[in-house]
Amino acid sequence: MKNSFKKSAASTLTDDKILDWVQRETLKYFWDFGHPVSGMARERSNHVIDYCCRDTVTTGGTGFGIMAMLVGAERKWLKKNEVKNRIHQIVDFLSISPTYHGAFPHFMNGTTGETIPFGYQDDGGDIVETSFLMAGLLSARQYFPQDEKLTEKINKLWRGVEWDFYTRGQDVLYWHWSKDHGWARNHAIHGWNECLITYVLAASSPTHPIKPDVYHKGWAQGPDFYNGNDGVGGKMPLGAPKGGPLFFTHYSFMGIDPRGLKDRYADYWTQNRQHALINYQHCVDNAQGHKGYGPDCWGLTASDDYRFYDAHSPTNDNGTISPTAALASFPYTPAESMRALRRFYDMKGIVGPYGFLDAFNENKNWKAQGYLAIDQGPIVVMIENHRSGLVWNQLMSCPEVKRGLRTLSFESPYLPELENAKPALTA
Repeated sequence: MKNSFKKSAASTLTDDKILDWVQRETLKYFWDFGHPVSGMARERSNHVIDYCCRDTVTTGGTGFGIMAMLVGAERKWLKKNEVKNRIHQIVDFLSISPTYHGAFPHFMNGTTGETIPFGYQDDGGDIVETSFLMAGLLSARQYFPQDEKLTEKINKLWRGVEWDFYTRGQDVLYWHWSKDHGWARNHAIHGWNECLITYVLAASSPTHPIKPDVYHKGWAQGPDFYNGNDGVGGKMPLGAPKGGPLFFTHYSFMGIDPRGLKDRYADYWTQNRQHALINYQHCVDNAQGHKGYGPDCWGLTASDDYRFYDAHSPTNDNGTISPTAALASFPYTPAESMRALRRFYDMKGIVGPYGFLDAFNENKNWKAQGYLAIDQGPIVVMIENHRSGLVWNQLMSCPEVKRGLRTLSFESPYLPELENAKPALTA
């Protein structure tokens, strides 16, 4: 990507100018650093491990990257035809790579397609990462409706996912299945966390859908599902105390529009906004006295840190700020996120070739040496959803997704009986 933008003080830039800057710079992770053979998103960029991990690509991060490329095409930072060609490249590679009852593994070799184990006995299908990937592919299908070949290829992958297999015949989805180890990981997916998109797409499948009971008796019966604790100015319906890491409000909602989205359990706009505000207020109050925290420096989520990697939150806070946390929360906290963006922009040493480095910790005088795909994607996509609703409008336009939401008894302005209701873009 060409960039003639010259970095100057944040105070000299309009909101639109600084948003353009962070989206464009972050997008380079997927466009310039995408794997040359598969076109998929590399799992991470880290100078220490680049050599040994340069072929490791991530399925979920690729789904996020596809969404980010759509933003680049719409903003004319990338040529639409080149974006479409890159997505063809990705889909062609996926079409000849191993799957496990239609689901893709967490990590793959971007040259050979070979499965790279994510962990012990985790060398097969990952239904959650597959859902992130499918959300990106379906968004691309909707964005390029005239490309019948691309539609055909994406539909083949989409229809091939055996979501119902991942229930094991029970009323809950299971995260992993391995050809060699079967269900040994035994990880039932209960809420509340980042996996709402997994259940929505599983219910939306035209070939292997789950029954509604899998959602209501499995997802909605987790020990951390209900919360109801006081948030900032209201109740937060779901989740662990103080909400957990902020990626819970990002990953599923890069494609699922939370505005006006409700079911018997929650109003999801309220849920996500409360979660973001709790995270913000925790950093403002800074009861632990972490260096740098304040109203213009906040955001706790899963990211690299000085010990390697952790899911940071108000109940697991070691002083590590992850720029993706505040920036991907723009739809929920636009004023608070803008203050953080301007502060990050002016800080020394946390900007690299693909935007803000993954995280920093001023207590330890530490900063990340690179980037993670699953942190980069939400920055581009959620800022764009705040600005225009672009990616929300793509995934929510899928007839299968509308049908899945209806099957699970959701209300949404996108559903047919409310088709004329236009969701507001304000927090």
